[in-house]
Amino acid sequence: MLTAHTRPHTPLTQRRLSLTIILLLVGLAAAMIIGTSVGSVAIPVNEVLAALVNSDSVPQTTHTIVVALRLPRVLYAVVVGMGLSVAGLVLQALLHNPLAEPYILGISSGGTLGTILAMALALGPWLTPLASFAGSGSVMLLVYMVAHRRGQLDTYTLLLAGVMIGAFFNAVILLIIALFNQELRNAFLWLMGNLSAAGADSLVLVGPVVLVSSVYLSSHAKSYNLVATGDEAATQLGVDVGSLKRRSYVVASLITGLVVSVSGVVGFVGLIIPHICRILFGPDHRILFPASAIAGAIFLLLADVLARTVIAPAEIPVGAVTAALGAPIFVYLLRTR
Repeated sequence: MLTAHTRPHTPLTQRRLSLTIILLLVGLAAAMIIGTSVGSVAIPVNEVLAALVNSDSVPQTTHTIVVALRLPRVLYAVVVGMGLSVAGLVLQALLHNPLAEPYILGISSGGTLGTILAMALALGPWLTPLASFAGSGSVMLLVYMVAHRRGQLDTYTLLLAGVMIGAFFNAVILLIIALFNQELRNAFLWLMGNLSAAGADSLVLVGPVVLVSSVYLSSHAKSYNLVATGDEAATQLGVDVGSLKRRSYVVASLITGLVVSVSGVVGFVGLIIPHICRILFGPDHRILFPASAIAGAIFLLLADVLARTVIAPAEIPVGAVTAALGAPIFVYLLRTR
């Protein structure tokens, strides 16, 4: 009898996977065009496409807005949304809990603390992501140690530990901001999640690492399918559960730390998107990984469009938009799960 680990893709599964990815990619392309076109200065879609293809065919102002300002922000939204969704999906699979995600487990707060310290010490744009990863990884390790008792990992204790440790780190962040100079106090807007500071330099570092890390995690989709049925069953079917969890936690922390270093705290993306994709596409992680990655990018793109247009020409932090959408869903999960 074939198991989920050994059973190959059937033609139906392959067609379903291909169709899902194609439809989501079409939605992603549409969301990217909307994100580049909509803003305090509306630019028609044909001019957006012309600016991307031939800069001489549009006014210089239009080219600057599209290529220099909005396109990096759109690409940042894609990377951050994809990374947070994949990290949330992995944490939910390993912890057998749909409430697990980087924000709730405090990993985002650890990454934020590392970034704030790097900003305070003026470490520079290349060391800031590393400091953010160190912070997120430290929190993941601390939460894991607190929840690991008598050789077992209590997922409910882990969630509570993540919330409490995240709250403590947030308090430390506020203290650091209060003690340092005025420039650092301007980090309050960034703390709420903000893509306005998107730049090509950071994208060159963060984008490829997040993409490669996401592909690495998705390559273990069959193992996550087995782990979702129970650690003991997965072990009996040949999965090294301990090694898989350790590697997955490290990579999820890396993804979270990197995206936090450029976007600030954007909560609930890793909670909402994997859960919705699980409802729409089923529990197979071979489909959930690409679906969650693309859907997360679409979600954050559209949330950023709302953040830029609701009170245009001013804007609100994108983290406030994702929180406004995610908090009701979080309450719903608490009530029903």
